[in-house]
Order: sequence, then C-alpha cells, then structure tokens
Amino acid sequence: MHNRRSDALDEVFEHFLHGSNIFREREVLTHDYIPEKFPHRESEIRYLGEIVAPALRGSLHSNVLIYGKTGTGKTAVMQFVLSSLTHKAKELGSPMKVCFLNCRLSGTEYRIFSSLCNAISVRVPFTGLALAEVFDRFREGLESTKMALVVVLDEVDAIVKSRGDFLLYELTRINENLGQSKISIVGISNDLRFKEFLDPRVLSALSEEEVIFNPYNADQLRDILMDRARLAFQEGILSEGAVKLCAALVAAEHGDARRALDLLRVAGELAEREGAQSVLEEHVRRAEKRIEHDRVGEVLKSLPTHSKVVLLSVCILNRANVRHSITGDIYNVYCELCEESDIAPLTQRRVSGLINELDVIGLLNTRVVSLGRYGRTKKIHLGIPKTFIRNILCQDERFAPLFEYVPRCLTAYPTE
Repeated sequence: MHNRRSDALDEVFEHFLHGSNIFREREVLTHDYIPEKFPHRESEIRYLGEIVAPALRGSLHSNVLIYGKTGTGKTAVMQFVLSSLTHKAKELGSPMKVCFLNCRLSGTEYRIFSSLCNAISVRVPFTGLALAEVFDRFREGLESTKMALVVVLDEVDAIVKSRGDFLLYELTRINENLGQSKISIVGISNDLRFKEFLDPRVLSALSEEEVIFNPYNADQLRDILMDRARLAFQEGILSEGAVKLCAALVAAEHGDARRALDLLRVAGELAEREGAQSVLEEHVRRAEKRIEHDRVGEVLKSLPTHSKVVLLSVCILNRANVRHSITGDIYNVYCELCEESDIAPLTQRRVSGLINELDVIGLLNTRVVSLGRYGRTKKIHLGIPKTFIRNILCQDERFAPLFEYVPRCLTAYPTE
C-alpha cells in the first residue's frame, strides 16, 4: 500500500515539476501579499496618511474607523500606510510604535490586552489574571515607554458583537490617565452598521474620523487583476478574456478583490493541473463553481455556536413548511434547541442581530414587508439549500441530533 501511494504521488509531483509552466509567483495572488501600489485606493491612502502623520512627532492622532465590505482593501491599505509610517519613524528616531491585532482571531479582551502588553515588552501570563490587572499592567507599561502607540483593531466588530464594547470603552479613556505616552485607535470593520452596537460614550470618543472603502467595480477589479497577473503569471499565459470574466463575475456580486484574486489563482491552478498552455475563460468558470462550494462550506464550519443554532432553527421551520419565518418563530425554536443542547440562550435582540449577520453573508435572505396599520415585519428564509447546511453541520456531533428534533412550539405545523 505504501509503495502504491508513493508511486501515485511521484507521478503527481513529476507532472507538476515537468508540466506546463503557468505561474511565475503565485503568492502574489494570495490575501497576505501586500503590493507596492494599490490601484484606485490612492485617495484613501493619502487621507489615512494625513490622519496618522502626527504620530511621527510622538503626538496623538485622531482615532479613526474604517468601514467597508470584505475585499475592499481596508486591511491591506492600512498595513501599507502603517508600514510606511513605521519606516519613516525609524528614520527620524520618533518615539512611536504600531500594534496590529485581529479581533476575530484574538477572540477575548484578555488576549487583546495581553497582545498589547507583549507589544510594549510587558509580560503577562496567557491566562490567570483578572482582566483589570492586565489592563493596569498595560497602562503602566505604556506610560513608562513615553511613546505614541497606534493600536489597530482589525475586524473590531467581531469582538464588540460577541463581548460588548468594554475593550473600546477602556482604550478610548486610557489617555485621561496617561501623561508621558499617548494611544490612538484605528478600528476596521466589515459591518457598516457597526456603530449601532456601541454605547454613545464610546462612539463619541472613538469615531473622530471615518473612512469608507466602497466595493470595486468591474473596471477597477480588472486593473487590480492585471497588476497582479503581470507578477503572478508567466508572460503570455493569461488570456485577456479570463481577466475580464473574473472582474465581471465578482463585480456583479459584491466587488470583492480577494474573491477576484482567488478566482484568478484557482483558474490558473486548474489550467496548471491539466497541462494547459494558457488560462482561459473556461478555467475561470470552473474555478467559480469550486470556490463557491468551498467558500460556503468554510463559512458554515466557522460560524459561532449561536449562529449555527439560529441557522438550524430556520432549517427546522423550513422542514415544517414555514417557508418565510419571522424573528419570533425563529427565536422560539432557537430557545428550545438551546435547552435541548444545554446552551444558555441569547436575548431575542441579539438573535435578531445574528439573523442580520447571516443575511449579510448570504446564508439567510431577509426582507421587510408591510402589514399596513399593523406595522412591518421581517420575512426570513434560507439562502442556501437545506441539505447542504445539514451535510456540513452534521459533521459536528453536537448538531447532528438536533436536525431530527421536533420543537414543542411547532406542533401546530405539519412536518414533512
């Protein structure tokens, strides 16, 4: 068995090494790559540069909130601006530092404050201290450095939605207790409704400046793809039609440059695997089908527990022939599923927020309908096939039994 596996893999590896030479540098098409220039983001780069420039003198600059959908260049542009800022500060010997944190990956206030402590060489244990103690150590350590610290909170909406705005409340007030040092905050959010989750006191202190990154249109995406393609592919490999199709497909959906780059990269990989001499439109169309399937599956797997329970609630209502649910129906089923799974339920207001989030990423579709003098209500239905949701969520042993559960609140509905 081992030899057969080795022979099969040897054949795969030899085919790759001696097959068609499609890529020059495929890493250029990945999300982590920071280009030397950003087509159609020059004005945002200049504006952000003007905002953070006071840090070069060790001064406080305005806090800023950056909004935009996924793939509009928010994070990459901010990393580019701050990289240039840091380089200039070293040249000048300026007392400033940048700490870049992803709130979704960090997950908790403790981990974020711990990372901030590490950024200024204050050591705290990974767990075990009270949150207030970690914050006090960070404040005292920062004061001793006598520097301007720029804290970038990428996907800040993730921590606020899951944990509240305690983190931002403390960070926006910290300068009141600092004399020798200063801290400025840059928040990056994928959710344009992010401010709705903030206490007015936090909002007034945080959003001194706001920058909106609008989705790219087809022409802008084509320019971005052509810039990257010149570096990523061998000369003459990529057809113009393939680039135009990538740009058109993504622009028609949501103008996500990341998705456009993924589409182009996977199209190139498909061409490479079959030994093609060029990347054509047919490769792009096949890549689109593969990415869409993989993307939705990954999104489903990575959903927080409560979001999965909400989605499962809509599936159960759908099974009971309730094709267009309302929030109250979903919440009733959600509460029973939480009880069945020994999960503490969220409030109906938070579940309504989760429904909105699932709508934003396309797993649910919602629309507001008028009931005349009785006001308005929100009709909700599945945005992807129920069987696909079942196949993904049933891989988690916690959720597999719940698909067969019949909630008590649905006894009035005939099940399939």
